[in-house]
Order: sequence, then structure tokens, then C-alpha cells
Amino acid sequence: MSNIVTRILNEVDHRPDILDCIANLSSDEVFTPPNMVDKVLDALPEEVWSNPSLKWLDPATKTGVFLRQITYRLMIGLKDKFPDEEERRQHIFQNMIYGIGITELTALMARRSLYTSKNASSEESVAHFQSPNGNIDYENRTHTYVNGNCKYCGNKETDAQLGGRGEDQERHAYKFIHLTAEEASNMKFDVIVGNPPYQLKDGGHGSSAAPIYQLFVQQAKRLQPRYMSFIIPSRWFSGGKGLDKFRAEMLADKRIKVMYDYPRASDCFPGVEIKGGVMYFVWEAEYSGDCEVHTLIGEEELPVTKRPLNEFDVFIRYNQAVPIYEKVKDRNEETLDKIVSSRKPFGLATNFADYDQINNPDKVKIYANKKTGYIRRERVQVNSSWINSWKIFTAKANNIGTESPDDNLNVIIGEPGTCCTETYVVIGAGQLHSKEQAENLKKYLQTRFVRFLISLKKVTHDATARVYGFVPNLPMDQTWTDEKLYERYEITQAEQKFIESVIAEMK
Repeated sequence: MSNIVTRILNEVDHRPDILDCIANLSSDEVFTPPNMVDKVLDALPEEVWSNPSLKWLDPATKTGVFLRQITYRLMIGLKDKFPDEEERRQHIFQNMIYGIGITELTALMARRSLYTSKNASSEESVAHFQSPNGNIDYENRTHTYVNGNCKYCGNKETDAQLGGRGEDQERHAYKFIHLTAEEASNMKFDVIVGNPPYQLKDGGHGSSAAPIYQLFVQQAKRLQPRYMSFIIPSRWFSGGKGLDKFRAEMLADKRIKVMYDYPRASDCFPGVEIKGGVMYFVWEAEYSGDCEVHTLIGEEELPVTKRPLNEFDVFIRYNQAVPIYEKVKDRNEETLDKIVSSRKPFGLATNFADYDQINNPDKVKIYANKKTGYIRRERVQVNSSWINSWKIFTAKANNIGTESPDDNLNVIIGEPGTCCTETYVVIGAGQLHSKEQAENLKKYLQTRFVRFLISLKKVTHDATARVYGFVPNLPMDQTWTDEKLYERYEITQAEQKFIESVIAEMK
């Protein structure tokens, strides 16, 4: 624990904190507990707390907890610069601390947390401002649509009619990521920190949503601060809708000095489920080098390693996993993703239900969502040549690599005369030539070692072809076991123990 935090704990009364008790707006707008904010602020260089010239910004303030905890630290760190407490407080409030509310309500909450009054110009306010907003802004912006999409955030013009944030979705646009070029050029901040909104429903099937947190990170970089730190979902490590460009940018950015990864989001936000976990990072404009990677599960911190983020096309979250995968990679073998189908392997959607239980020579067996039936062969217009081959069906969603303790990879052997809906992906069609080879592939996929390699490219439930990109495509003329695979890739006893600690035995 840094000296500044120790001094704060000694000088600030310990009493129940209202900001620990406020319910979250939703799973994509998560209130940050004060203890989590302190962890994020601990990761910043200690010298920031004694520099009176720095300007701080929370571009997506909700309860104001980031700004409040920053103020606590500055009140301690600036004692020598401003011995008079009142002068010090007014300097911090008026010249150093700024926020942008994500809604009018959260702007009021943040002012109440920071100034002790929702009206910064009132007598109840501990800060002296002419404006009732103080330095915590809120502006009800609108989207700027070009060809049906907002040019700033990509929001679809029809989203207001399709759900999302309710009747006012079309008007709801976060100011920070809707700044004009002129506005952005006039915003000068030294430290940008916060916990931005994570996603917006995009009008797709079911609860489909598009990530938005990456836009806050990218906008913050454009403002060229000295330091930046955000809490964001970890799913950008290897997946996520629309995150390929962001992932490439983050992996290539040598200014990310340290990151803290929580595979279980509930370790940061009690009672909140965020698929793939969450992480926070510290970005320093003048730093260039490897990143210090911390992984925390519950009360345990796994071994810390300093390594380049762009070793691979995805970020491998566990430091102990990197040397294991490097042994596989060094064999330079073809990978399994080359024989895994794309979505809708036979062109039949997940909700396809036009089948019956009557079998005859003109029909093929279909594996649908937890059901089977029979359809006429001519109904299959995509990859119809696969019908009569041996193949594997496995669900396009599973728990491997997620916070769920269930690491099963449920596999169905698709005998000749079968097809499936979009519920499944197909593996090995056209490559397997017998029932024995299909059974060998099934056993191979269910080994701990293969499921471990899958987990390295997978942090959410999505299990399309790309998650098999680290798995070698070995010949299926023999039965593969973990023991054989450990020997083939020279996996040490310690490495085997690690694999077994993160991948559960098949049930």
C-alpha cells in the first residue's frame, strides 16, 4: 500500500459509506465501490498526489466516487503546497477536479458527493462556484447520424424504436465521445480516470448489444493526457463485437505500463455478472515498454510478469499460460480452426423448428436447440456435402475460459445422414473418414489440454471457429489423452498442475 493511502486511512474517519450502498443502474453502467476506486488510484504514480498543477477528469462520472477519492488524496498530498486547509480545498475543487455526468441524475449525485450539495453555488456547498454545476458538467447531446449511424459512437438511427435505453435512446449520447474536433482540441487534462458505460443495446436479436467503453479509451488518448486509467470489461482480450481494431490498438500500445485483470467481475463489483471479467490499466504518455500484468482471483494474486502485450493476436490473461502455449506454437502445426465451420454451418438458424419426428429415406436427422428431429434433405442448401460425412457437433457457446466453474465441452458425433442448426458448429466435416476417427476427435477435444488452449482465446461464452486457433490439428488415427499431449509438448509437472487448476475435469 502506498504511503499516501496509508496517510489517508489514518486521517479520514472510518464510517459507513453511502456510495457502497447504491444499486447499479444496469450491468453496463456499474457504480464503482470506493475500495475498488482506491485500488485503481493506487496504481497511479505517487507523485501525482503532490502536484498542484495537474487537471483531473472523470469523463463518465456516476456517483462521483472517483472525484471524491481523488480529492481525499490531494487534500493530503498538497498540504505542504497549501498549508491552509480552506485554500487547499478551493484550489483542488476550482482548478484540479472535473467531471462529466453520464446523465443529469448522475451529475447531481456527483456534485452531492464532491461538494456536499447538488448545487455547487449554494451556501451548503463546500466549494465556491458561481455556477450551480461547479466543475461537474452534464449536457443532453444528440447523435449525429450519417447513413443511419452516429458518426461519433456508431449508434443506429433506429435504436430508439428497438429498445436499448428506452424511449429517449435516440437522444441519449454521452458527451465525452460526442465531442467535436474543436471541443476536443480545447480540452486539456493531465489525468483521465473512470469507469465508463460498457455497452448499448444495438437492436439486434434478443439482448444484442454493442460495446461502447472502447470509445472512451480512444477519446481519452486523443486528448493526450499524461496519465490515463479506466476500469473496462476484459473481453477485448480475445473477443467482443466490434473490438478487433481496439484490441489491435491496445496490444500495440507500449504506453500501457500496468494492468490488473479480474477474471471474476464479482471480485470488483459484488453481485454483478460481466462475462469475461473486468480489468483496469495505467497508461503513461512518457512510458514505452513491456506491461506489468497482474491477475487476481478472489483474495489470490497469481504470479506477476512483465511482458509485451502484442506477443500474440490476442492477449493471454494468465502469465503462466504463455510458456505453455509457446511450446505448442513452436511446433508450427496446423490449427483446428481451419476445420471448424462458420456460423449457421448448414444455413439453418437457431430458431429453426420446421422439422418433425418422422424418419424416412428422404430425410436427414437434425440436431437443433436441445432437440432432434428430421427434415427433408433438400431443405439443406448450405454445405449439403457434409451431410453424409463423419463430423463433430459442439455448441457455439460454452463456459470454457469464463468465470463459470463448468468447463465441459459437450460433443456430439455427427454420423452420416445428419445436420444441425446454428446452435452448433461443425468440426472435421470432410476430414474424418470413420466413426473411430470421430470418436478420437471427440476425446481429443475433451482433454484438459485442448480445453485449456481453447480458454486462451476465449473469455466469453462465444465459441466460434476463432477460439480453436491455438489448438493443433493433430491426426485422428490414434486416441489422444492428456498424458500423451503433455509428453508431446514437453509440459512440465508444474505446468500440468497449473492447467488443472484453471480447467476442471470433464463431468
